[in-house]
Amino acid sequence: MKNLFETALDVQSFCLENKWQFCFIGGLALQRWGENRVTQDLNLTIMTGINNEEKFVNALLKKYLSRVDDPLEFALENRIALLKTSNNIAIDISFASLPYEEKLISRASYYNYLDIFSILTCSAEDLIVLKTFAGRQKDLMDVAGVLIKQGKSLDIEYIKEELSALAELREDLEIMNILDKLLKENL
Repeated sequence: MKNLFETALDVQSFCLENKWQFCFIGGLALQRWGENRVTQDLNLTIMTGINNEEKFVNALLKKYLSRVDDPLEFALENRIALLKTSNNIAIDISFASLPYEEKLISRASYYNYLDIFSILTCSAEDLIVLKTFAGRQKDLMDVAGVLIKQGKSLDIEYIKEELSALAELREDLEIMNILDKLLKENL
């Protein structure tokens, strides 16, 4: 696990050196806000905007290895870079461009893991939005864990407002029913 945190610090330092807006999402954020679950990879989002992704991908490929063939084409087509370190730790970097994603990054804060590693992660509310939007069973179980652990300290109105806007974009309002059910069962 220490290796994962060291890699996160390396990725974080690289982002800071490049003056990129970013934050970690996924497993590291879940360890901060929810139930401890072993994670073997890193997930983060970088604010690239639209039509700027290539310069980010090229910079990342100078430092990290690709996990896919034709990494530039894949990243531009899917808005995600699938990378790994020389010691095979997977890094999934999503490219942010939406106003919500900009807000998510601006709300991020540092958290000290193991009292050693200070890592920039998304807020608990934004983790709930992202994982509910993803909608996989594993993600919904993670949301339940965050709701249980964070309880009444959560800004439920913020979660509903941001998730509702994303649900409308995807034209899938059932997401809001899923959130309501999770809230009833876990708060």
